[in-house]
Amino acid sequence: MSIKAHELFVGQNASFTKTVTEADVILFSGITGDLNPVHINQPYAEQTMFKSRIVHGGLVSALFSTVLGMQLPGNGTIFVEQNSKFTKPVYFNDTITATVTVEEINLEKNRVKLTTHATNQKGETVVKGYAIVIAPR
Repeated sequence: MSIKAHELFVGQNASFTKTVTEADVILFSGITGDLNPVHINQPYAEQTMFKSRIVHGGLVSALFSTVLGMQLPGNGTIFVEQNSKFTKPVYFNDTITATVTVEEINLEKNRVKLTTHATNQKGETVVKGYAIVIAPR
């Protein structure tokens, strides 16, 4: 599915929900090479302010890519820019809902700015920011 820029409207949104598992974190660590012990070493993480292992911020932000590339605008979307502020830690087995909302549409440049907002299963904001994409033609 894909929605062309001229078919979008301000306020339009889409979401993707995923429970982030230990396997997801280990695979992400292997793919990226980010082996920070706060993500993969429980005894180490217990000594931090988080008291347990946490999910990589990059993994959580990547959930926005799923929404953008698969739903809104969808297939053919090209990520140009992303800004993310991490407001709460995400722990293993948290269920995250990543939502994007159309904020601005530039038909001349075929670019769309969307707010990005992720919440956990308690409804708490864990990431907020924006993305700019090139919409499918």
